[in-house]
Amino acid sequence: MNKKILIVEDEFVVANALRFTLEQAGYMVTGIASSAEDADEQLQIQKPDLILLDIQLDGKRSGIDLARKLNDDNIAFIYLSANSSQKILEEAKATDPYGFLIKPFREKDLLVTLDIASYRQRNALESRLQQETLLQKHLADIGNETSDAKHKLLKVAQAIRVFIPFDLVVSGSRPEDAAQFTDTGYLRVGYDEYQYIGEKQLMTIAGLSSKTLSGILKNSYPLAHSTVYEGISDNHTAITPLQKVWTDCFKINSSFMFSLVTSNGVTVNYCFYSRERNVYTQKHVAVLKRFKSCLTSVTDKMLLPGTVSPTVKAATTIDETGKGPNRQVFKGIIGKHPLLLAALDFATQVAPYNTSVLILGESGTGKEKVAHAIHDLSSRKSGPFIEVNCGAIPVTLIESELFGHEKGSFTGATEKRKGRFEQAEGGTVFLDEIGELPLEMQVKLLRVLQEREINYVGSNTPKKVDVRIVAATNRNLEKEVAEGNFRLDLYYRLNVFPITLPPLRERKSDIVDLVNFFAHKFCNNFHKEFNGISASMIDAMLAYQWPGNIRELENVLERSVILTSGNSELELKQHLTGVTTEAPGKADIVTLEDIKHNQRQTEKAYIISVLKKTQGRIRGNSGAAELLNLKPTTLESRMAKLGVKREDYWGPAQN
Repeated sequence: MNKKILIVEDEFVVANALRFTLEQAGYMVTGIASSAEDADEQLQIQKPDLILLDIQLDGKRSGIDLARKLNDDNIAFIYLSANSSQKILEEAKATDPYGFLIKPFREKDLLVTLDIASYRQRNALESRLQQETLLQKHLADIGNETSDAKHKLLKVAQAIRVFIPFDLVVSGSRPEDAAQFTDTGYLRVGYDEYQYIGEKQLMTIAGLSSKTLSGILKNSYPLAHSTVYEGISDNHTAITPLQKVWTDCFKINSSFMFSLVTSNGVTVNYCFYSRERNVYTQKHVAVLKRFKSCLTSVTDKMLLPGTVSPTVKAATTIDETGKGPNRQVFKGIIGKHPLLLAALDFATQVAPYNTSVLILGESGTGKEKVAHAIHDLSSRKSGPFIEVNCGAIPVTLIESELFGHEKGSFTGATEKRKGRFEQAEGGTVFLDEIGELPLEMQVKLLRVLQEREINYVGSNTPKKVDVRIVAATNRNLEKEVAEGNFRLDLYYRLNVFPITLPPLRERKSDIVDLVNFFAHKFCNNFHKEFNGISASMIDAMLAYQWPGNIRELENVLERSVILTSGNSELELKQHLTGVTTEAPGKADIVTLEDIKHNQRQTEKAYIISVLKKTQGRIRGNSGAAELLNLKPTTLESRMAKLGVKREDYWGPAQN
């Protein structure tokens, strides 16, 4: 069946040309809309498989405004834009498009982007159906367990978390008189760690007396419908006084309530709360509507006959799964900030499938650890995990390194050699710093993603490989695509499931835990007694912006432990103010332009000294090219011109 496409474009000439191209390629065009309002009307008549969406439209609403509605309705879309500015790209990216075309574009670009969008749409649908089937079974199993209602609620929340993110989940029934407190809550305090919040706990945290709470309950009218609240404020009239207590106590900015009626006629609300803004959409409502029958069945079994409240035992903390497999997988990742936990949730969600994963984040944020965790949580965990640093391999050798070579295929190829992809058979290939991959290799990697086969250097016979690809980069790939440095088709093949790791400056609440973790680690390594950390050191570390993220923090702690006597608290042994990078030795690097004005050493000697600092690494983050403010190809050309040889900087001991 031909795919149906709606064109939303306010330039008639462009729209008509698109229609002609699409129909020639075998697509069915359902219509052309010049505004978001026009598109809404056409969507009422016929639902297309995909929408080509211009960002700038006639009317009050932009394409990005329309995209938010399309997201809620689960309709895939590709942006068309004449504006490739970084601001527009970032705003558009937040709506999770299936592709992005910058005008003017070639017919080939359009068709490739449509093909990629179809691929992503198909994978997303398959993944969602698998996850929904698993959740349905999980809810049924929870309902059949013999555990009490409190533990059932915790397990329901953990199961639903794949679809509905939250920092706090609260469930409670709403009797007519509203005089009885029935809420049961769990505050997420770690990856699989939850703090139980009942009536006594809430009264203590909120500083409420029994009389005050009773008055709040009487004024909390029942809400028998699903509602999404965003950016809750003191004067928000749509929420009840009791919900206001929950949101104020735990600094909530977004909430989503879902109501259902049990078999004995009791209305039960499930409220999901997040400290982040703009978290919940109609997609979340739709998810719970699909599982309403299963959730109602579980809820029925939480309620004891003749009562309206779940059985709740006195408790302060429950960590039933803190020793489970997921907790063990993430044991090397320290922190409880919601942004970090959200990234780990995504990793858990995608791990069971063979979908390609793109891990984004600044250098030093822990991308390799997350890649390892995805592998360890997958069905490939018994297979190899092969890491490739795309920025550390010379351009002339990278194809051989990835795909292998035949004997005699090039000078020095004295025997047949397997590449990293073949070494990873049945497992995972982690392509770190994928943004450093040369364009010609990007084409060949795309073929591996599409065909699941490789070619040895020196051979025309394709070889099938069974590997999963997890890639990572600290580069802004949208910007690289816009500048022609990264292929659009490869980007969207990899970007089926992106996971973004937050920089340390955005999760400062984790700094104290990280400092303690590394302090204990290095004290053990260096056989020194740990006597705590000085308050001044903690204050300085909390005030610092950490451009080098966790890697820089680890280096700072290692240095402090080395320089301590072991008889007192750890003190900061360096000034953090003004430090702009975690790269060892980078602070004392000057550029080649500086050297030309200062004849302290020759250009050749200086290049060699920098290569020694980077241990021969030319490309990638903190490589010699970056330290010298040169393109890698320019540096390689200068090295050849100046006669810089490998042994000049590598040394005989490492040959």
